[in-house]
Amino acid sequence: MGCFIKKIWENKEQENGEVHKQFVRFGKGSFNNRAVLNLQKSESSGKIKLRGSSDWANDFVIMTSELAEVNFSGLILSKEKIPELEKYSVKKKAGGFEYEIENLSSEKIKEIKDKVYCRLLDGEGDGISLKIKKKLPKPGKSGDSKGNDKFCSLEADLKYWPQIKDFFMLPDCKKCKIAHNFVIEEIILPEEAKAEKDFAKIREMAKRKGRIIRNLEVDKQEKKEEKEFVA
Repeated sequence: MGCFIKKIWENKEQENGEVHKQFVRFGKGSFNNRAVLNLQKSESSGKIKLRGSSDWANDFVIMTSELAEVNFSGLILSKEKIPELEKYSVKKKAGGFEYEIENLSSEKIKEIKDKVYCRLLDGEGDGISLKIKKKLPKPGKSGDSKGNDKFCSLEADLKYWPQIKDFFMLPDCKKCKIAHNFVIEEIILPEEAKAEKDFAKIREMAKRKGRIIRNLEVDKQEKKEEKEFVA
C-alpha cells in the first residue's frame, strides 16, 4: 500500500486507477504547490500530526482505514451508484452521486474502494482522529494553489508512525513540509477515445504524461526530487 505519489516513485502508477483519478482534473501546464503535506511528530506527547491539501483526501481515508478499525462519516462521491451504500442518503450531482455517510467501518471503506471517486470523510478510532473538509476547491483557485495544507488533518498515536511513514513516503524526522509541482507535458488519448464525442468522457479516458517535482523541507534542511510519470 502507499499514496499516489509513492506509487509514481515506485513506477506503479499503472497498477490501478487511483493514480489516474488524481490527474483527471488537470490539463497541460505546471501546477505548483500541489499535494502539500505538513508533519509534526512529538516523542514527548506521543502524537503525530499530519495535515494535507485536498489532493490527499482519498489517501488520508485509505491509509486511516488500514491503521485500525475506524468509524467514518461525511461525504462519498462516485460516478455511479454504489449498491453497498444504498441505505444512506444520496444526491444526484453533476457527473455522479454524493452519499452522506454515517458509521462506515474500515472494512467497508476497503470493500468499496474501487467504486469511489472522492472520500470527504472524518474518522475516529483507537488513537486516531481524522478530519477532512467537505467541499473540494476548484482547480487553480485560491486554496490548494497557494499550498493550503489544512484540507485534511490527521492526529494519531506515535505507535502508528511506521505505517504512516511508509504510506506517505515520509522521511524519519520531527518536522517536515512537502509540496509537489505537477508538470503535465502531454495529454495522451487512447485509441478508443478518438471516436468518443463526450468531452467529459474523453477527459476521463486521457492519460497525463509529465514530471513531478517533490520539494522537501526536513528539520529545516531543504532538498528536491523529480520523477517522470504517465497516469
